[in-house]
This record gives sequence, C-alpha cells and structure tokens, in this order.
Amino acid sequence: MTAYKLQFDLRSAATFGRGDGVAGLVDEEVEHDADGLPFLRGRTLKGLLAEECANILYALELQQRADQWRQTAYRMFGRPGSTIEDTGMLRVGDARLPESLRAAIKMAVSKGELAADEVLESLTAIRRQTSMNEYGAPEKGSLRSLRVVLPGTIFEATLEFAAEPDPQTLALLAACILAWRRAGIGRNRGRGRLRARLLDGNGIDITERYFRAFAGEVAR
Repeated sequence: MTAYKLQFDLRSAATFGRGDGVAGLVDEEVEHDADGLPFLRGRTLKGLLAEECANILYALELQQRADQWRQTAYRMFGRPGSTIEDTGMLRVGDARLPESLRAAIKMAVSKGELAADEVLESLTAIRRQTSMNEYGAPEKGSLRSLRVVLPGTIFEATLEFAAEPDPQTLALLAACILAWRRAGIGRNRGRGRLRARLLDGNGIDITERYFRAFAGEVAR
C-alpha cells in the first residue's frame, strides 16, 4: 500500500465523542485509549472527508463539471451503498497524537511515572452548557457537561491507498482536506474548528501543490 499522512491541529476545543459519559463526571466523554490519549476514529474521519467530497461534487455539478471528478471520488471513497468489495481504494487510520509524543507518554505510563487519568486531564478540559428558555433563563434539567480536547492539540492519521494514486486523486483529496474545517460533537454549531493538511511519505506538506492542480482543472 502507498501511504500518506493527514495532519490537523485544533483551533478550538473539540469533543470526539465515544457515545457515553462517566457517571458523576461528564455526560459526554471523549474517545481515548488505555493511556489516556484522545483520538478520532479512522472510520469517522473517512466519513468526514467523504462528506466534504460530496459537497465539492455538488458545487461542481452546479457548474456542470462534476463528471470527471465523480469517478475519481468513487475510486477513492467508494460508491454510496457499496459492498465490502467496492469500498474505495483509500483506507484511513485513527487520528492520534504525533507518534514520538505518544511513545514518550506510553513509556511514562508503563513506568508508573504518569497515570492515564493524568494524561487525559492534561490534554482536555470539562465544559458545561445549558439550554435557555424564551426569557433567557436556564431550562430546568438541561445542564450538561462534556469533555473537550484543548485547542492546539495536533493529530495525525495514516492514509493508505491500495494502489499508487494518480495526480487527479491526490488533487481531489487535497481539496477535501482543505474543505474539512470542523470535527466532533457540535461541529455544525461552530465547535471543533481545525486546520488540516496532506503530507507525503517523507512528511512534506503537499496540500497546496495538489490543490493548485485541482483549482487549475476546475477553472478550465
């Protein structure tokens, strides 16, 4: 497989929810591993990129320029409702903290120098929110707490292709990555703002290079 990397840093607090909370502490806990390190599941990340791809195709459809890019999107992400044999050539790994940092933290936890709870608390905070009624007063029973990953945290995910991607595939991927601006719970309400980029196997940022190719093709 040919591997690239997606790297993003949070510009505002985000909750990569795991679907439950911790009794007496938070109503919505972030996804984290046994060492207390938060992460975003690869399946969720791929879905977010595919959603941005669909938005791009819709915009191109309005300009009657979507046909050539739709086939590229199908090869990369698969067709809607596809079977397991036709799920696209792109595999997206979990988005985790940079490898060197993870390794140092894992070693400290294994030696007993750090506890997993301490790691989680150092990278996150607990936020509380409540609904308001028409008079500006809090709605009874609406107070909720959720854990958020702090702004400035950097995540990396491996992008593996079943075969060497052609320049058009990488151009569309770069456009999807630049279009992707938010993640996590409440992303449609302004939370989880981020900046993402595409790196090659040597860790070189190739986002702008391939996005320029995409923009040039679209502008023809």
